[in-house]
Amino acid sequence: MISTKLTELLGIDHPVVCAPMGAVTGGRLAGAVTAAGGLGLVGVSYGDPAFIDEHLPQAAETGGVWGVGCVMFTFDERPGLWEKVLGYAPPVVELSFGSATQVQRYVASAAEAGAKVVVQVHDPDQAAAALRSGAHVIVAQGAEAGGHHASRATLPLIPAVLDVTRGRVPVVAAGGFADGRGLAAALALGADGVMMGTRFAATEESLASAGFRSHLISARAADTVNTRSFDVVRGIPWDEVYSARAVGNDFTRTWTGRDAELAARRGEIEPAWNAAVARDDTTQRAMLVGENLDQIQDVQPAARVVHSAVADAERILAGLARRLGTPTS
Repeated sequence: MISTKLTELLGIDHPVVCAPMGAVTGGRLAGAVTAAGGLGLVGVSYGDPAFIDEHLPQAAETGGVWGVGCVMFTFDERPGLWEKVLGYAPPVVELSFGSATQVQRYVASAAEAGAKVVVQVHDPDQAAAALRSGAHVIVAQGAEAGGHHASRATLPLIPAVLDVTRGRVPVVAAGGFADGRGLAAALALGADGVMMGTRFAATEESLASAGFRSHLISARAADTVNTRSFDVVRGIPWDEVYSARAVGNDFTRTWTGRDAELAARRGEIEPAWNAAVARDDTTQRAMLVGENLDQIQDVQPAARVVHSAVADAERILAGLARRLGTPTS
């Protein structure tokens, strides 16, 4: 068993976190990861009250340490939903994509409600702001991640964030992790665990559609593209420093780089796009994935993902210690 500052702080068995992917990480997936000894986070990115009411109780049913992931700027636009989330008393609250002021406010509110607070950051300045806010855990997310991300690559970002935190809080590495090799690498860099998204999207418990699942196991990293088109067509006001990595399809090939035109024609295009999403048309719908697609070739139970990642990391680290002539205990 791998023990780190993260596992000790949260009281979990394994330093593996399931990313709170909106509309993919529901209560069943989060609960399965929690039951396997990791940390499962329900993704309530855009604050759908019906989704919250359905999936947070599912995650809580396992009785372990579970949590909820919230995109801060969207909760500011939906009064009452933050209070709804806290009403379910999640043991862990993960916050992402907010200003320094929003980080300060949401961290204080979640901590006051009794939650351990995790803040995702994309550069050392954001890490410093999260630390000042009182965050209990910091997630350093690199640009290899699926979905929304900034520009810093994961490998150099992890030590840069660790130089800011200096051991005061656990740091979790995110962006490109899918198995025990990544977990071992993150631990070797000094991180206290990994957050995995795309690998958990390709599990039996995820909410990914049939078309999305098919692409998860057949597409490769070379098929991905960074785009803002899905945000523009939905009218979601993402800061321009963030783009979203997705499997390229007809929609991205048509609209990536044409944000202004797409915004101007949104009233015309969005209804047809929503209809395409409803019928799982993979030539049009968003399929947010990371650069680790090459490592994902099947759909597995979430528990197997957790346990195999930990077992493989233990084996890799023990083998490395033997190669270097270093005692393993």
